[in-house]
Amino acid sequence: MTDLTDMDDVWAALGGDPALPRRISTVVRSGVLDARLPVRELARTCVGVCALAAAELGARRAGLTEVPRVRVDDGAVGTAFVSERHLLVDGRAPVAFAPLSRFWRTADGWVRTHANYPHHRQRLLSALGVAAGDLPADGTPVGDLPAGEVSAVASVLAERSSLEVEEAVCAAGGLAFALRTPKEWSAHAQAAALRERPLIEWRRWDGADASRARVLAPRTEMSAPPAAGVRVLDLTRVIAGPVATRTLALLGADVLRIDPPGTPEILDQHADTGFGKRSATLDLAADPKAFEALLAEADVVVTGYRPGALDRFGLSPEALVERRPGLVVAQLSAWGAYGPWAARRGFDSLVQVATGIAAVEGSAEQPGALPAQALDHGTGYLLAAAVLRALTERADGGGGRAVRLALARTAAWLTDGVEPGPDGRAGYDGPEAWLAERDSGLGRLRYARSPVSFEGGPEDWTRPPGLWGADEPRWR
Repeated sequence: MTDLTDMDDVWAALGGDPALPRRISTVVRSGVLDARLPVRELARTCVGVCALAAAELGARRAGLTEVPRVRVDDGAVGTAFVSERHLLVDGRAPVAFAPLSRFWRTADGWVRTHANYPHHRQRLLSALGVAAGDLPADGTPVGDLPAGEVSAVASVLAERSSLEVEEAVCAAGGLAFALRTPKEWSAHAQAAALRERPLIEWRRWDGADASRARVLAPRTEMSAPPAAGVRVLDLTRVIAGPVATRTLALLGADVLRIDPPGTPEILDQHADTGFGKRSATLDLAADPKAFEALLAEADVVVTGYRPGALDRFGLSPEALVERRPGLVVAQLSAWGAYGPWAARRGFDSLVQVATGIAAVEGSAEQPGALPAQALDHGTGYLLAAAVLRALTERADGGGGRAVRLALARTAAWLTDGVEPGPDGRAGYDGPEAWLAERDSGLGRLRYARSPVSFEGGPEDWTRPPGLWGADEPRWR
């Protein structure tokens, strides 16, 4: 079992030098991410190893003999783990969940649905036989629904069993999952598949491949961030993947997010996770040569779609590394690339429901939830840490690297019988100390600063998010 309160274990899972975690110091605060499960410990550990991986890469590229010290402050971590709630755009708070993204009573229990995106809402309603009203499909947050839609869904679900709803909606490409207890989840075949896999899965191509890999240039200026010059293709959506690439952008990487032109990202999510990046649209099927031109100069590709969904475009790790030797490929999914649910869609809130977390955090009358989308944020920082460690290994003569994480595997780590850490020694007076404001093409933004902090490291992103899809799909 990997202990949440011991960063040594997680750092070892990243393949790091076992002596380095002693470079991490923590400011432990009470009142941060309070929950029955050890969410604060998970968050602190994920951010801590990410910051250490950044400091290690920076030291390696700058020729330093000692890795800079890392400082993890629970206040900064807790604020960043709910960054989407702290975001203000010209004073307006974002819409977190659409009206059809919620818990519903069924004939025998509860289900939770996710319908923030118009196409997911349409599939949900179609699977339930409910007529859909007209709503925008341009990335505008889904707010008020046509009259009667919520009550119609509630009526249908009240007459069906939770598992029946789950199977019908998922089969239609929608998102609905039954509330399970930890014991019920433990008996599920997907839980068994997860238990057989490590928290962080690695594949390494060394040998002949290593000699063909692009070598990152040393940092010519000591003040340059650790990932300066690293080119990252960001093919992710929602929170976990974009948090990982947002972190790489903080650390100096040139991050180019690519989205299909017909499915805009939700505007508030783009504003929250778009810091430091450029945003472009590209049809992979219609213009494969444009993607190949990007890949030819990329150092990292990060994907956040269902396992296998991008393989038809030649974007499996094996195919990518074959075409771009030395490439780092980072993959993220909800349920993992194995087991009976490998092809299912999923989000943090739904993983919490299926894996028993919502039952643990709730009551006999009502399911509950973690105080943050902690599976998303935690996995995002772990994914960034893995990319940084892969770049360090490659700098030492390694070849291509593929790393894979899953929200459900992170959930298993959180619920694996770990007791909460020590009580806080410092108080938490609120998030204000870790919030900032700046102007952007989207308006005046209030946002959470990154919790990734180490000696000599960057304190903020060099650029705010721009308009979604407004950049050209090319490197600077």
